[in-house]
This record gives sequence, structure tokens and C-alpha cells, in this order.
Amino acid sequence: MAQLIAQNLAPIMFGALIVFLLLGYPVAFALAANGLLFFFLAVELAPLAPDTITLSWPLLQALPDRIFGTMSNEVLLAVPFFTFMGLVLERSGMAEDLLDTIGQLFGPVRGGLAYAVIFVGALLAATTGVVAASVISMGLISLPIMLRYGYDRRLASGVIAASGTLAQIIPPSLVLIVMADQLGRSVGDMYEGAFIPGLVLTAMYAGYVLLMSIFYPKSAPGLPPEAIGYREPNGARGVWQLGILVLFSGAVGYYALSQTEIRGGSDFVILTICASTVVALICAIINRWLGAKHVIASAVLAAALIAAYILLRKNGHENYGLVVEMFVAGALYSLFVGLVERLTGLRLMSRMAEQVTFVMVPPLLLIFLVLGTIFIGVATPTEGGAMGALGSVILAAIKRKLDNNPSRFNWTLLRQATEATAKLSAFVLFILIGARVFSLTFYGVNGHIWVEHLLTSLPGGQVGFLIVVNLLVFFLAFFLDYFELAFIIIPLLGPAAEKLGIDLIWFGVILGVNMQTSFMHPPFGFSLFFLRSVAPKEPYIDRVTGKRMEPITTGQIYWGAIPFVIIQLIMVGLVVTFPQMVMHYKSAGATVDPAAVQKKLDELLVPGIGPGGGDTGLPPLNFDEPPKIQ
Repeated sequence: MAQLIAQNLAPIMFGALIVFLLLGYPVAFALAANGLLFFFLAVELAPLAPDTITLSWPLLQALPDRIFGTMSNEVLLAVPFFTFMGLVLERSGMAEDLLDTIGQLFGPVRGGLAYAVIFVGALLAATTGVVAASVISMGLISLPIMLRYGYDRRLASGVIAASGTLAQIIPPSLVLIVMADQLGRSVGDMYEGAFIPGLVLTAMYAGYVLLMSIFYPKSAPGLPPEAIGYREPNGARGVWQLGILVLFSGAVGYYALSQTEIRGGSDFVILTICASTVVALICAIINRWLGAKHVIASAVLAAALIAAYILLRKNGHENYGLVVEMFVAGALYSLFVGLVERLTGLRLMSRMAEQVTFVMVPPLLLIFLVLGTIFIGVATPTEGGAMGALGSVILAAIKRKLDNNPSRFNWTLLRQATEATAKLSAFVLFILIGARVFSLTFYGVNGHIWVEHLLTSLPGGQVGFLIVVNLLVFFLAFFLDYFELAFIIIPLLGPAAEKLGIDLIWFGVILGVNMQTSFMHPPFGFSLFFLRSVAPKEPYIDRVTGKRMEPITTGQIYWGAIPFVIIQLIMVGLVVTFPQMVMHYKSAGATVDPAAVQKKLDELLVPGIGPGGGDTGLPPLNFDEPPKIQ
């Protein structure tokens, strides 16, 4: 009996961990206690199974080194940076401004508020990276408005809860950082691979709202005319002016990036959006500063910038020239807008266009600046996170100054953001330390080999493996959140996936999308709990209409989540079926042109000694064939 236990200690240990978790013990302590308990047991049983158990008492001395290695992991340092960035931006009122402005932009459209929630949810996902912050912010701000104007309670609840979970897959997602660390892959590659699936999933959420607004129009009504603000003096909304600004800034951003060496890939897209947002902000600022009242000043500014641009390009300062190029475009646009308004009275920069630009561009610029520097390799994710954290503080301070509102940025806000960041970081590290203790014992009883043999022997090869693994993660997500899944399950699945020839970035993104369901599963989804904590539980009087509003029941929240869980599972299937949605990250890697290398060698080698300079007695270099050893 003892020998049988010794030879099967790995599955027994894994089963014991599940029992600990089901009993409700904290995951970090369950992992560590399970690891230490079975370490003692394994050392005593080692003589009965010497081929299976490789543990001994001296190996316990390796535990401090493993813990120290976890604490000194530079990749995981990005977690507190991105968390702090998101919390500062969210607590400074950015989420409220975004929801109000985008809600006004989409408001008259049927389902417009739901589209605004999805759009802002994607933006908050790219800033906070924390599901709780996104769901609670949108639940407090958007839910009362959606209920006020007659949205179906299930649709409103589902949209808010699902949009918050986009923080799982849209970079700079915390789960992608952890996933990359556990799979031993680049965080930048993981971000680049998840970029398109994140956008597609956002579009699928919007598509569901579109279908609901078509087939069940009463479930997602548009805002009444009296609820729409930011109108022009003649009562027009000024949306087409925003469209012209977007097209102009997008064209300038695309042209600016096309002059660089960056070609194709998500890094080109990210940097193009970044340049376009800069141009749009410059246009709005110069127009507000000068505009139709100072056309001559706009003309002088444009002429001075054009002269500076020509001088910089002439002296070989192309990079500075690109920056000035954006200011030239902004000045010319402002001049054009001012001339048109002065001559015809037609405003090409409406209140709506200015409001959307001033509210959306600063966080967008910070997001894409951080992601762009990571994608093109200028900064590591940790350095990008540090830049984002500092940038969020600067943006919050500027917002306080512009709005003259001390609540936008103060020491209390900084302290609360720092404390929340410290709590989340400590939570992650405690789980990771527990996982290190568990893995020390699990690997010592050949648990990784047991899991690998179990998974690689599944029928169906790669497809069978992916189906079984995704079903496993889907059901485990009922009980574990994504950090726990990442630290317990991913280290066991990664080696088996690599042995089957599965790209680990693709595998990580598939599991990242799948893990989103851990927040949406009724009845244990954390996103549903977060929404329940801020959704009205009792009847209340609406402060705008004065009407008595009924509360949202827990059942309505659960039923609202189910369609979005189905959408997330469809997205998993799409990523599995179309791997190029993720694998495009490889095309962004550096490529070597043999002809260019040969030309450079010809330039560098001394005349008379190398190619083109005389006979050296050596065969000519040929980059098209592998070298032959004689």
C-alpha cells in the first residue's frame, strides 16, 4: 500500500490541493501547506519509489532561493506599475468623463449607451488592467443612466460586467504579464498577440448589442433629445465635424508613420493611432487658443512651423521633423477652420468635437505611447509600466489644474491608489510564493512528467489537447480566479503544449480569453459580485426624473451574463480556428536582408583584401546557401 502511494504521489498531491481549495482555504496558504506536507511525506516514502521521487531533506534549502527568485522577478514588477497607472486615472475622474462624453456621442442611437459602455470598458481595460476598477466605475456611473432611460436590466447588467472583463485580454493586461512569465515568453510578444483578439472580442460585444437593438428595440432605447448636450448654437450636435477631425488626424498619423522604417504589424497600428491622437489634440488646442478670432496669428504660426520643418529635414533631423510635421498639420487645420468660419460662418470644430478630443485623447495617448514603446522594443513592459505610472500622475495633475478641482488629484487619491496597488501586488506575490513551494514538491515527485504524459497522450493531437485543456480551464474557472489559474495550472500545461508543437504565445492568448469566463460564470463570477455590490438592491427615486425605480435582482445580473459567456467561448473557438489572429506577432520580428548585409560588408572590408578589392583566395560570401565545412 505504501509503495502504491509512493508511486502515485503526484495525482494524490494534486487531488489533495483540490480538496484544500474546495474546503475554502486561501489559495496561497493551501498551495504552500500542500507543498510542505507532501514534501515531508515524499522524503519518507522516497526509498519505496526511487525512480519517481527525487526529493531529499537538503532540497528544502532551495526554497529560500526560489522565493528570492520570485521577489526579484523584473517582469512581475510591471504588475504594480500598470495597476497604479490605472487606479490613478480612474480615481481622478477619467472614467466618469469618458462615460459622460461617449454616452452623449452615441446617446441618440438605439443602444447608444451600451455601445458607450463597451467602448469605455475597452479604454478602461487598457488603462486600469483591473476588472474590479472597471466594473465598479461603470456600474456606479452608467447603470443608473441606463435604468433611467428604460434599458432592459439584464442587458445593462451583462454589458457592464462583460465590458469590465476586457481588462483580461486587452494590453496592458495583468493576466497577460503573469501568463508570459509562467510560460517563459516575452510580455511584448504576448501583448502583440492579444491585440487583435481583444479588438475582435470588443466588436463581438457591440455586435450583440446591435442585434438586441434590432430584434428587441425596447431593450436598448436611444436617449431622448432633451438628454443630449454639447450642442451648437443652432441646436445641431456637431458630430460630422468630429468625423472630419478624425479623418484628418488619421491621415496625418498614417503619413507620418509611413515615413519611418516601421512597416505593418500591430506596432505600426499602435504608433499610427498614437500619432493621430497627438495631431487631433494639437488641432483642438490651437483652435481653442487661436481659432477664427485670430486667423492671422494662425497663419504666422503655421508659416513658422513650416520653416522649422524644412530646416530640420534639410539638416538631416528626420525624427524631429516628424514631430514638427504634426504641429504643422495642427496649425494648418486650425487656420483652415478659422478661415472657413470667418468667411462662411460654418464651424468645423464643434463643441462635441472639442469635448471628445480633450476627454479621450490624453488617456488614449498615454495608453498607446506605453504600448507603442513596448511593441517597437524601445522599452520593456516594466519600463513602459513605470512610464505609464508617472504619466498618469502628470495627467491627473494637469486635469486638476484645468478643471480647478482639487478632488481630481490630491494626496488622498495618491495614498488610496498606492494602498490598493500594494494590496493587489501582495496578493499576487503570496499566490506565486505558494505556487513555488507547491511546484518544488510536485516536480520532485515527477508530477510534471505525469501531467505531460497525461495530456500528450490525449486523442486528437493538438486539437484534442486544446479542447480538453480549454474545457478544464472553463470548469476550473467556476472556483478559481485568473491569478490562481495562472499560477497553478499554466506551469503544468505549458510544457505539454510545447512538446506538442503549440506556439506558447498563441496558447497563452487562448487561455487568456478563456479565463475571462472566470469573471462571468454564474453564480461565482467576480465581475458579477462587483456589479452586485454597486447595483441598486432596493427601490429608489431617480434624482433626474423623480420616478420610482425598481432594483436589479441577482437573477437579472446572472441572466444578463450568460450571453456574454457564450460570446467569450465563441471567441476562444475563433482564436483556436484562426491562429493568425495571434501569430501575426512573429511578422513584427527583425528580418535580415542578405543583399543589404553583403553590401555593408563590401563597404566595411578594406579594399584589396575583401570582396571587390582583390583575390583573397577565399570563396565569395554567399548568403543564399549554408556554409560548407571542408
